[in-house]
Amino acid sequence: MKLTEKHRRLIALFALVLGIALILAGIFRGEAQAVFNKATHICMECIGIG
Repeated sequence: MKLTEKHRRLIALFALVLGIALILAGIFRGEAQAVFNKATHICMECIGIG
């Protein structure tokens, strides 16, 4: 089954919109801060500060 250019664009657009929606959902749930905190702790441990 060969996808037409129109179908490829629709699939790409859907994937983009879905990705943005999931990123925003994570930000509103506070997940961005949790990820940042974990990354900071890991980085501090790697360079021997924390």
